[in-house]
Amino acid sequence: MILTVTLNAAIDKRYVVEQLRPGEVNRVKEISYSAGGKGLNVARVAALAGEAVCATGFVGGHAGNYIIETLQKQNIRSDFVHIMGESRSCINIYDEASKIQTEILEPGAGVTEEDKERMLQKFRQLISESSLVAISGSVPQGADASLYVKMIEIASQQGKRVILDTSGRLLEEAIKAVPYMIKPNMDEIRMLTGKSLKTQAELLQAAKQLHQSGIELVVISCGSDGSLTVCREGVYRAIAPRVEVVNTVGCGDSLVAGFAVGLCRNMPIEDTIKLATAISAANAMRVETGYFRPEDMQELLPRVKVERLE
Repeated sequence: MILTVTLNAAIDKRYVVEQLRPGEVNRVKEISYSAGGKGLNVARVAALAGEAVCATGFVGGHAGNYIIETLQKQNIRSDFVHIMGESRSCINIYDEASKIQTEILEPGAGVTEEDKERMLQKFRQLISESSLVAISGSVPQGADASLYVKMIEIASQQGKRVILDTSGRLLEEAIKAVPYMIKPNMDEIRMLTGKSLKTQAELLQAAKQLHQSGIELVVISCGSDGSLTVCREGVYRAIAPRVEVVNTVGCGDSLVAGFAVGLCRNMPIEDTIKLATAISAANAMRVETGYFRPEDMQELLPRVKVERLE
């Protein structure tokens, strides 16, 4: 079973407008809702890929109940810690005229010391039942990177692999606990290293240094250009097939889910990279966030190219 952690779960709302006009009344042409937060996107995609999944994290209020109900309808097991306050909403506005997406992200309800301790207790229980855990996204007010550090340490003590997908200070601090895998994008690895990293060689050198620090799998997502992976088996570049892009939100989470599935199935690393890349590309073809059609993934899979660079 794959365990996903979403400490700052949300209701994702996608608005489609003909043309976004700041300072004016904008009427929404289409709207869709989903249980959101990066970890819940991972959970949904991994479940679509055929894996047993359990989602945990913090939820609160009516919005939190909606998130749980939505996961139930998608046959995803959930076991959350309930807190005071309301789970946040995250709004994605798609401008049809410019084809630009604008995101508005609420900070989320705060958590107490008691909430954090209840979360760690639940995590200890759930990780014992899981093959690996994907910890994704931001933390709510009242929490910091130390909560991620403790989770990584608990999982490591039980011999369970951790995929960490976060950014900024959270990533900088949490990698000190040495997760099994990280998936920074190009901006995140530049921020992490404090270097401009303009070339592929520079990006790979940064990834190698992170790998040498003990992180088994360092995956740099490069958007439509695919990804770079540094691991024990070698250095790889994945070239994603070109698709008609509808919505790129959730593609990174889909990549994480693909790696989680491949690791759970003990697939060879090249096959894992191919699977994750195909799933991420299939996600880009859909309006829904953190979603793909298995038939799209199967069609894309043979078109993914994985090159061993060293």
